[in-house]
Amino acid sequence: MTTESKQNGLADCSEFSELGLIPELLRALEDAQYETPTPVQAQAIPIALSGKDMLACAQTGTGKTAGFILPILQRFVHAESGPVRALVLTPTRELAVQIGESARTYGKYVPVRSTVVYGGVGLGPQADQLRRGVELLTATPGRLLDHLNRGNVRLADVEVLVLDEADRMLDMGFLPDVRRILAALPQVRQTLLFSATMPQEIERLAQDTLREPEVIDVGRRATPVATLRHVIYLVEAERKNDLLHYLLQHGSLKHVLIFTRTKVRAERLSKRLSQTNRRVAALHGDKTQRVRTQVLNNFKSGKVDVLVATDVAARGLDVEGISHVVNFDVPNRPEDYVHRIGRTARAMATGEALTFASSDEVEAVRAIESLLGKEVPRKMIKGFEPTHFTIRRFAKPEASRGARIASGAIRHFSPGGRRRKSA
Repeated sequence: MTTESKQNGLADCSEFSELGLIPELLRALEDAQYETPTPVQAQAIPIALSGKDMLACAQTGTGKTAGFILPILQRFVHAESGPVRALVLTPTRELAVQIGESARTYGKYVPVRSTVVYGGVGLGPQADQLRRGVELLTATPGRLLDHLNRGNVRLADVEVLVLDEADRMLDMGFLPDVRRILAALPQVRQTLLFSATMPQEIERLAQDTLREPEVIDVGRRATPVATLRHVIYLVEAERKNDLLHYLLQHGSLKHVLIFTRTKVRAERLSKRLSQTNRRVAALHGDKTQRVRTQVLNNFKSGKVDVLVATDVAARGLDVEGISHVVNFDVPNRPEDYVHRIGRTARAMATGEALTFASSDEVEAVRAIESLLGKEVPRKMIKGFEPTHFTIRRFAKPEASRGARIASGAIRHFSPGGRRRKSA
């Protein structure tokens, strides 16, 4: 596969007006108060407008959606209404909805019709919309196959295919569905593949679907943005609930997204935190789509300021102003850590990632630090100190606890937030 790679650099364009976009799209961007393209947007938009295939690997939270939606809207602004001309495949319902919202925001002054189809809701209304005709279709793989099998949609006229969050589709087992959908598409088309990581399966998919693509790689793969601050709180597993309650009551955690490992844990933790003066909700796969949509809307609007979620929210959740992401449970895969904490510090804003780590999670923490290429600072809060056994487990083999405290690797904080001397 012949590629031209652009790594870590900005395009020469510092404004959207320099990217070759039509006035109608620039006007919509101005209405949305978007002035400066992110690095991935500055590189991806001109390539997509040129009609070339593209493989884009970029950190989560870098604005990939505008990198493909804007060129699609411009390409079909004068197209005849009717068949699907552009297809965006994405792994989760939440991400599909947000891409649909972006299409409406950016396309408010162009006549391109768009819709979104995903599971968890009735087929009928979606089928009616598809039969009326849309030029831009955003879909999750399983639901799109349902519509294809029922004859509700045809993809023979698709000119642009976008595979968004391709690595997440792999993680969720969607690649067989994706390949079935690919078989229903014209072989001659433009394909844009976006992924935060590039495992071998995704590289093979790129080899099979892309024709001499241009490759953009913004930042190191599977790494968080530089404006994000990482902290690990050492705490015993049975004290995590109390520590979280304390930080929510006495810390600077304002608009907070909390990740747990299981749906049951998310529900229980949400109910416990609801007894505080915070506005709390839970989000996980057992919720109906209607409830999940309402929860997300409430979190975006500020009616909910603490959202407890499983990894269903680790991708595609684009909410402005999330001040903190809390890993109540350390994720088993270090890449999941990157995706979780990517919900804050988005679009070059700042944010904090707090991870509660107990003695049985030390290996998961070390895997995360290996991916990050650095040791994450540890903290302990007075009244929630872990046992000496836990502290020793997190210490480097060659370093004593006293040496690590002296070096600042472990800092001891009083409830008032001031550092105190360790005994």
